[in-house]
Formats: sequence, C-alpha cells, structure tokens
Amino acid sequence: MVIGITGSSGAGKSTICKMLKNEYKVKIINADKVAKKLSRKGTSYTIEIIEKFGKDIVDEEGELRRKRLAELIYNDSEKRKKLNNCTFKYIKKEIEKLVKKEINTDNTVIIDAPLLFECELDKLCDKVIGIISKRELQIERIVARDNIDYETAEKRLNAQETNEFYVKKCNEIIENNNDIFKIEESVEKIAKKYKINKKD
Repeated sequence: MVIGITGSSGAGKSTICKMLKNEYKVKIINADKVAKKLSRKGTSYTIEIIEKFGKDIVDEEGELRRKRLAELIYNDSEKRKKLNNCTFKYIKKEIEKLVKKEINTDNTVIIDAPLLFECELDKLCDKVIGIISKRELQIERIVARDNIDYETAEKRLNAQETNEFYVKKCNEIIENNNDIFKIEESVEKIAKKYKINKKD
C-alpha cells in the first residue's frame, strides 16, 4: 500500500512520519528531500531553474540559493506558479521510481509531501492522510524551525492551502495540536485500519 501524508507548513507531518517509522514497517519518501537532491549543482532541474529565474538564483559554487528562491516565490504568486510547474514534473518522476523499488517488499510506502495534490502524487497513493493543526501553533513551529520572524512565517502559511482543503480532499485527518496521546491514538487507529505491519 502507498499512503500519502500531506498538510501545510508547520502542521506536523514530520512528527507523524517519525512515529510511523519508529513503530511500523514503512518506507518514508520525503518529497522535500527528493527536491533537495534534484536541485544539486548541474542537474537538469537546476539548469531549468536558472533558465527561468536567472543566474543569481545560484551561488558562486553553482548551488541553488534556496532562501533567495523562497523569498521570490512567497512574494509573487506568478513566480511561485512558474517554479511549481517546473519542480512538480521532476519530483513526480523521481518519486515514481522510488515507489516502484518498494513494490516487492513488505513495507508500506509513505509519501510525505506538502504539495501532494498539487504535484499529482495523490495519483500514486491508495489513501491520503491530511495533517492539520491550529494556525497559531503552525506559525510558532515555522518560526522555530526556519529561524524566521512571525510575519514571514504567516506570509508563507497564507500562500498555502487551508485546513478545510485537507479535510475535504483526504481520506483521513490527524489533528496535531501537541496532544501526544491523541496523536499516538490517531496513528495507531489508522495503522490498524490500513493494515500497516508493526515492526518485529
């Protein structure tokens, strides 16, 4: 089985994936890590990004300046759309390869992707779990994680889908409002429902 885990920034997708990885036989495919790998110096993806956004989007070593790119896209919806159109095709292709590698194993494949639906990765999934959280908590987590100010974190969140989007689109919802017992209970319930094997 292939399960997608999605949600907006700071919702706590990593927390849920960590729980699953610790207790169950799962293979986590992290879309952000795939994107970082694809954006190394000299890759087809990086070359296309330079063509679209100019040479100053990479540093003197030819490595992508991710912070600069983030500033550009969160302040300009057209640039964000242009980046996403470029990024999605590369990520989807790479994740398809990684999923195929796990077909003959007893692992449940988890695709951890904030833009799961936008990237059409949901088409690779049997089920999709949405992680949602209170907005203020999300902003606090983004500020702490990315070492940015409140206003920048809020702007990032405003550029993403709302909790209602995930409630409507996903098969299951886990609320992550820092109640660890409630989260563990939700994870266990979903694992039983979808027959995710526990580790020996």
